Amino acid sequence: MEKLDEVDLKILRILQKDSKKTTKEIAKELHLTASPVYERVRRLEKKKYIKKYVALVDKKLVNQPITAICMVSLRYHDEGFIDTFDRQIRALREVQECYHMAGKVDFFLKINLQSLDAYHEFVRLKLSKIDNIGVLESYFVLKEIFHSTEYNI
Repeated sequence: MEKLDEVDLKILRILQKDSKKTTKEIAKELHLTASPVYERVRRLEKKKYIKKYVALVDKKLVNQPITAICMVSLRYHDEGFIDTFDRQIRALREVQECYHMAGKVDFFLKINLQSLDAYHEFVRLKLSKIDNIGVLESYFVLKEIFHSTEYNI
């Protein structure tokens, strides 16, 4: 992997804060002309430093105010069971994030839903249908203190 220079890092920091900034706006902020900034952004995209651009949606305004954290432990841990869990969990649109963990639990899931009743239905009708789940612990976020999608680069 190539080493990024300070200008590349500044461009990434700017785009992490606001991906809608234009090349011209970024160039002005960096005291550069638009053409080299445009080329750098395209190179960062091509090299996959920038994976994609997204809109961060307000979960309350789209009626998904309840954040549940699920800690899942599997009964069996061979490769086939883990691959099956991976495939089945990816199919559940309610699951926003899934991490395979080292430690007491095997997987960490983040889920946002409309209500506790909706979460109950999700667990009862979808999550509990996944084979090989041994233990499922649910935690509910009382208050989001802060949320960031930015990396400290």
